[in-house]
Amino acid sequence: MKRGHHHLATKERTNQGKLALLIDRTVLICAFLAPLIELPQLIEIYTNKAAQNVSLVTWSCFVIFGIPWLIYGIIHKEKPIIILYSLWVAIDFLIVIGILMYR
Repeated sequence: MKRGHHHLATKERTNQGKLALLIDRTVLICAFLAPLIELPQLIEIYTNKAAQNVSLVTWSCFVIFGIPWLIYGIIHKEKPIIILYSLWVAIDFLIVIGILMYR
């Protein structure tokens, strides 16, 4: 390998490392913030003590299908997946409980 090409390859790996770090940080932020989009639904159910127009099937499926992802994240030690699905399953579960309580 020529010296100039080696330098370019090293520089490219360094830039990819910076990009990967930026993406890792962004994904961690999204993993925390994304489940929070469901908070208005949760607050609405518990504040108004009403869930007549909220689908039990849909929210139950969110819980059921989130659990394998959470397990996957734990097995593979993927912090963003663990954070994301821990929060999502917890919030979705509280919504399901609210639907059952206030129907």
